[in-house]
Amino acid sequence: MSIRNGVQLITYADRLGDGNIESLTSLLQGPLNGLFTGVHVLPFYYPYDGEDAGFDPIDHTSVDERLGDWDNIKKLGESVDIMADLIVNHMSGQSEAFKDVLKKGRESDYWPLFLTKEDVFKGNDQALIDEQIAKVFRPRPTPFFSDYEVGTETDSPETVPFWTTFTSNQIDIDVESQLGKDYLSSILQSFTESNVDLIRLDAAGYAIKRTGTNCFMLEETFEFIEELSTRARSMGMQCLVEIHSHYQTQIDIASRCDSVYDFALPPLVLHTLFTKDASALAHWLSISPRNCFTVLDTHDGIGIVDVGASGDKPGLLNAEAINALVEQIHVNSNGESKKATGAAANNVDLYQVNCTYYDALGKDDFAYLVARAIQFFSPGIPQVYYGGLLAAQNDMELLARTNVGRDINRPYLTSAMVEEAVQKPVVKGLMQLINLRNESQAFNGVFDVSYSNNTLALTWSKDGDMASLTVDFNNMSATVNTVTNGKESTLSVGSLLA
Repeated sequence: MSIRNGVQLITYADRLGDGNIESLTSLLQGPLNGLFTGVHVLPFYYPYDGEDAGFDPIDHTSVDERLGDWDNIKKLGESVDIMADLIVNHMSGQSEAFKDVLKKGRESDYWPLFLTKEDVFKGNDQALIDEQIAKVFRPRPTPFFSDYEVGTETDSPETVPFWTTFTSNQIDIDVESQLGKDYLSSILQSFTESNVDLIRLDAAGYAIKRTGTNCFMLEETFEFIEELSTRARSMGMQCLVEIHSHYQTQIDIASRCDSVYDFALPPLVLHTLFTKDASALAHWLSISPRNCFTVLDTHDGIGIVDVGASGDKPGLLNAEAINALVEQIHVNSNGESKKATGAAANNVDLYQVNCTYYDALGKDDFAYLVARAIQFFSPGIPQVYYGGLLAAQNDMELLARTNVGRDINRPYLTSAMVEEAVQKPVVKGLMQLINLRNESQAFNGVFDVSYSNNTLALTWSKDGDMASLTVDFNNMSATVNTVTNGKESTLSVGSLLA
């Protein structure tokens, strides 16, 4: 199938609108009509409000009835491309399958579905096992394993350490077992019957574990992703791989899958606007994958690892530049990002700063529109997070209530709040940029990036049509020039705020 090359929206079904999929659909047909060619609906499975905001599904094949049902998803997909999350690596500890394991232990029919410590690290040499475990890449500071008492209804209960890559309630699946394959196939079947076009493979990099490795993006992981993507394509869907890692890994992954995220772009755009130096950004855009989806903000934090070094491999930014970038975010947000990042809040990743992109730029409307213009002119299909669409500010009240760091950037915005927000000059300007990106055929053509005399130029051309963004960092001006059917047009980004 072919995915439309236009701007997509990323949103929760319950946090934009009045709490369900039907309300979200109404917004897309109302104040947001015509803006988006696709929508990534963040996990809408049961329960959507679990320990990890839907990424710990009890039943991945069931829409949480508080949000709607598969028919609601199918109806939404009649007018836009739908992206849904396939949570590859784990399922909830509250799932019926895992509860059966707790009761029956190794006698449970579901025992092979879940991954235990002993499945990967075998033998009695504890020193060797500890050495092997030390090699495993960790996305969070929480333990690798969580102990569960299983076989509670049998004559031989025992305590078993299960793999829990993210939280103790997210039990890792053995995706190489027949039960694991059948489980993933059942989700694909639900998707293909409900107008889902794109599948975001969440946490796919952690799915395959091998003794003596870092258990992250192994050769076997590439093979697993390729096989899963092939199955999805045979059912009329494409896969987007979600991986935070060194930029070269992203390039390697992109050559072997349908598409990847350009997670290096968000920190590079911030670095560029903070320093008025676009050399690192221009270099990245000259080598970045073309089969990508671009973001500035998502339901997670602003990634840092994606531009950093990995072992002896240098990053797109050096350590000093990254430290300066993070500190500037903290300054621009008046310290709010610090309260949501690292040890200050629960459920944190080791490689992300929690803050809205708008606050990261100090709520500077012009800088924010320049950032979005750079995103829209970069290679790939652009996605705009619902908070970013409405230039939402850090939700310190929600953060204080939940003490979950990423909630600072996961506000609840009612339909009435949306109606009000779309009247803000910065949002009106962003909507104009979205329309420009959607309407120009030049973006289906050839891309060129140049950087000289402190001026960045991003240009697209196809069959006589042209679209070019020029950002002059000497005087901080940004201009869009287009040629459509022979007609030339010039737009100052600053004028969008007039």
